[in-house]
Amino acid sequence: MNIVFLGTPEFAVATLDVLYHSKHSVKAVVTAPDKPAGRGLKLQYSEVKQYALDHQIPVLQPDKLKDPDFLDQLKKLEADLFVVVAFRMLPKEVFSMPPHGTFNIHASLLPQYRGAAPIHWAVINGETKTGVTSFFLNLEIDKGDIIDCIELPVSETDDTGIVYDKLKKLGAQLALETVDAIENKNIFIKPQTHFENADLKLAPKLNKENTQINWNLPAQTVFNCIRGLSPYPGAYTHIQTISGEILVLKCFKAVILKQKSDYEPGTILTDHKTFLSICCSDYQISLLELQLQGKSKMQITPFLAGFRNSNYTLKLF
Repeated sequence: MNIVFLGTPEFAVATLDVLYHSKHSVKAVVTAPDKPAGRGLKLQYSEVKQYALDHQIPVLQPDKLKDPDFLDQLKKLEADLFVVVAFRMLPKEVFSMPPHGTFNIHASLLPQYRGAAPIHWAVINGETKTGVTSFFLNLEIDKGDIIDCIELPVSETDDTGIVYDKLKKLGAQLALETVDAIENKNIFIKPQTHFENADLKLAPKLNKENTQINWNLPAQTVFNCIRGLSPYPGAYTHIQTISGEILVLKCFKAVILKQKSDYEPGTILTDHKTFLSICCSDYQISLLELQLQGKSKMQITPFLAGFRNSNYTLKLF
């Protein structure tokens, strides 16, 4: 099969690599335009573009996906199939172009967790399994006909980084299996309309509102929030020094202390040397890895060393 691959971030590179080393031919890569980054605002390539350049794969970087010149370039590639991983929404002019259609790899078991952050929300919600799904694109986001899926068990201690790395590899495996199945005309699609009455969970973009820790919730919910937002972007709270300064504090690793809390949610308990726990509505959460605003990530002992002579309380909003 002659394939055009569309993707941008590091998650997509695993799939591109598997397809590149398969019997199929990656005719070109479509990825995001270069963006200025860093203090010098030097143009930075996407991870997918860097891989393509390293392997001499032609690269297309359209600003607008309906641009006539871009569409003409795509047509000239005469691809049999388009494969999409972590890219923006495609117009019909693009996804309907190849004779065998366009399919996407989504990092959840569709129709659950449609949206921009499926891995994060599966962990935040304490799911014990997730997976990857291949589906044909249509005009609605993540609602096309399902081709196949692979399930992945999620441990109660896995964070999003761990699940991300596993799904990245499974997504690459599923993409190749899907290409082979399409080539051999051995697919059995399942319309997502079959799930219209299901209780669906969504995966919206992460923002300041949905990444802030609510200490009034049970410890298990808070713990899932912390691991679901680790290593990026980090679940955060506010900490206030004795002088009244309010700082953002991100939490990346924690454990639940199985002892009932006798204090109000949000109360900090610490020996100022080796441990810091925060009370939730039932139990306490012991924080193990933190990042104070403007500082690097720290384990709890060096973090507390910086606050040895300060009293501080949690600032809740």
